[in-house]
Amino acid sequence: MYHIISIHDFEKSDLDHLLDRAKEFDTGNYRSRVLDGKLAALLFFEPSTRTRMSFATAMVRLGGNSISVDSVEASSIAKGETLADTIRVVSGYADAIVLRHPKEGAARLASEFATVPVINAGDGAGQHPSQTLLDLYTIRQSMPIEGLDVGLLGDLRYGRTAHSLALALSLYGVTLHTTAPGGLEMPANIALELRERGVEVVEHADVEEVIRELDVLYVTRIQRERFPDSASYYNVASSYRITPEQLSGVREHLMILHPLPRAGEIDPAVDRTPYARYFEQARNGVPVRMALLHEVMQ
Repeated sequence: MYHIISIHDFEKSDLDHLLDRAKEFDTGNYRSRVLDGKLAALLFFEPSTRTRMSFATAMVRLGGNSISVDSVEASSIAKGETLADTIRVVSGYADAIVLRHPKEGAARLASEFATVPVINAGDGAGQHPSQTLLDLYTIRQSMPIEGLDVGLLGDLRYGRTAHSLALALSLYGVTLHTTAPGGLEMPANIALELRERGVEVVEHADVEEVIRELDVLYVTRIQRERFPDSASYYNVASSYRITPEQLSGVREHLMILHPLPRAGEIDPAVDRTPYARYFEQARNGVPVRMALLHEVMQ
């Protein structure tokens, strides 16, 4: 497991192995400073709070360090340097590269030029494998993943977290229930692949049709930065919102997850319910990313 680029690269056994390793790191069952002397380069060409900080925290907790670039403007890409050349150069500085980039496929391209492991921290509307692993880890803390009814609500067209999670869940025999504003449905190629993998994908016009049948509800924001213009975004903005009233009669063990940041699609009053697990989900980014960094750098 040299590069971590896409959920397509994983078998179920790979995912389970990484989730088991994350639990070891979460419970402190690991050798301290196991990455002493190691350096990770965090190249974030899109804004990030949780992903960037949790990778940096993970490196420190493992005894290593990180260097970072926080925007295109702060790098030589602003001067016309290609991503390939940036990756070639940074490979000479660090023992692994964590890359977030607005272009789908950028992480795969970077892996072709890097001489150190590359971890995809989100590539446009493509994949976000480390987020998916922490999503799975959060679910597995409370219940077995196999055979669950999982709802995906929100921007399923541009939402890379939903894409990665749906593909990962296909390995666990779940039933997927999707609800999206018009025009933001799951891309046809992903929906087709899920069905070819044997996943039952049920589309719903409104989440209230199915919320009482779910074990997990995964809510995503509308990806404003992916829209071609403001008018297209505002046509669908604020088209859905989870409120405490909608949670009446849901399964007692329902988990509401969200990759964050949220932008109005979950009422803050939901935070006080036992179903809200998205801040715990964010915290789980540290042990999961510790497991990933340890895997590629040892």
